[in-house]
Amino acid sequence: MKELARSAPDAEDQGVRDRVVLAFDSFKGSAGASQLVAAAEHSTAELLGGFGLRADPCPLSDGGEGFLEALAPCAPTWHWLEVSGPLGQPVRAPWASGPRLALVESARAVGLPLAGGPEGNDPLGATSAGVGELLAAALAAGAPRVLVGVGGTASTDGGQGAVAALDAAGLADQVAGRVWVACDVRVPFRDAAWRFGPQKGAGPTELAALAARLDQLAAGYATRAGRPIDQLPGSGAGGGLAGGLAALGARLVPGAPLVGRLLGLPGRLRRARLVLSGEGRLDGTSWLGKVVGELARLAARRAVPLAVLAGSLAGPAEELVPPGLRGTVRACWALSDLVGEEAALADPTGSLAQVLPGLLADLLARP
Repeated sequence: MKELARSAPDAEDQGVRDRVVLAFDSFKGSAGASQLVAAAEHSTAELLGGFGLRADPCPLSDGGEGFLEALAPCAPTWHWLEVSGPLGQPVRAPWASGPRLALVESARAVGLPLAGGPEGNDPLGATSAGVGELLAAALAAGAPRVLVGVGGTASTDGGQGAVAALDAAGLADQVAGRVWVACDVRVPFRDAAWRFGPQKGAGPTELAALAARLDQLAAGYATRAGRPIDQLPGSGAGGGLAGGLAALGARLVPGAPLVGRLLGLPGRLRRARLVLSGEGRLDGTSWLGKVVGELARLAARRAVPLAVLAGSLAGPAEELVPPGLRGTVRACWALSDLVGEEAALADPTGSLAQVLPGLLADLLARP
């Protein structure tokens, strides 16, 4: 994807570290990355100025919610379509285009909130068809490259609905060489049911049925692709949607590094004194290819400290940070601990704006 990466802002390294990079992922179902970054930038502007610093806003995504907004500098024009929602209902969803690429965010068409969350979802009936319809529109418009973010879906249909939609549009043969899939996890195809089904409302009986369906699809996809796709890293992303697109020839790539490169993140860190990030819930998987983990990897390489303000923490901060990153990750905070769980969920951006100046003042004052 190097051919798509734009030049990083202020890429020349003059040895001046006068920026604080604000690089949040979305708090799923609560606040978008752009909203969180805007709240962080506004609430800390005066504080940063006092330290001779300024904010460098950079909302990020790993391929899930907020994918279109994070990559708006690369594809600023949105096109709205009525497509099939996760339970077959009509949904108005966008795809985005720019000079060199187009973007499709699966969560916009078949996201779990559109199905009413786990409680309202039909795990066996939920479909990825709407993603295929958006992708078909982008391909038909002549986009030379289409990036599909597959995280956040309600479906565990192995991409069957999306593949059928592309077949119906006569565009399945256009996927190879033109479509890249941004995966938010590295889970293989057959594991998608057991790993993600419970999050989408599936009980034990439904999980067994979903797993059996993925097994059957894997065999059919191998025949269609002329090679097995079920062990490709990330093929289980989006409930197996990534694997279905891989069977048509799409290239699977880790989402967070892809988005970071396209936004010139490595170059931006050359001027950074500090990186501030966060996601809805920080746990052990956050360091394995997600936004926070990618930022930690880049920050460690540049010797830039990283602070994380999450919605909540899955355990004590000192236990969540891997030993190899403890020199880079200087602080991990949880909004739920600082303002209470109810306030953190009801108003994450307001809560962030309330606590962040004090947290950063303390952190920046340290030697």
